[in-house]
Amino acid sequence: MAENLTHALERIERAASRAGRRPGDITLIGVSKTHSAAQIRELYEAGVRHFGENRVQEWESKYASLADLDATWHFIGHLQSNKAARALQLFHTIDSVDSIALADRLERAKKGFTTEGTESTEKSGSWGEAARLRVLLEVRLDPTATKSGVSDAESLRLVEAVHRLPHLELLGLMGVPPYFEDAEKVRPYFRQLRELRDALRVQLGGDILPVLSMGMSHDFEIAIEEGATEIRVGTALFGERRED
Repeated sequence: MAENLTHALERIERAASRAGRRPGDITLIGVSKTHSAAQIRELYEAGVRHFGENRVQEWESKYASLADLDATWHFIGHLQSNKAARALQLFHTIDSVDSIALADRLERAKKGFTTEGTESTEKSGSWGEAARLRVLLEVRLDPTATKSGVSDAESLRLVEAVHRLPHLELLGLMGVPPYFEDAEKVRPYFRQLRELRDALRVQLGGDILPVLSMGMSHDFEIAIEEGATEIRVGTALFGERRED
């Protein structure tokens, strides 16, 4: 995996150079779903500091053996509202908020969590009782009806709603485009997410939503060229994942 990381960093550097950007401005998130705690630790020791998981229960089974790592844990899957409180105690950032109902549930859970005092701080580790919960909004880039995410048309209403929640810190947008063998075909979807962010900045004013989380193992170079600040990379780092 150390060799895989080196290769991924080289790809990031080349893509950033083509876009006139600095590689250091792009956060690499290792997507560790289905991979073991030992593999996560190995990649951490190789230099990765951000990891993404998409199932609360799976991460619960791994977290205890990795709690000593100074890493940032991202939740990147579809989060059911009834699991919001559990996710809050396990992740630093929820990168897939896709409804006002979920945002409200996270707000209520965070409000209660931060008013429990010392016990809350011990449970949350590096979260800290005074910190707001970092969130991204998931935008539906794949038109397939079964995909999660908010539509472009609904995004302004959701951004405005989340901005009003005092215990959530909205930092940007996340999107998962359709898969194409030819990675170049995904470019319009990444551009769509960036242009949506830019339109929201005009509508709401200010240099808001600095984070664009987009791009995975086969297409993250295109995402970087289109403005990604975070890329979610699994196979290119860990190798092929085990099937459930």
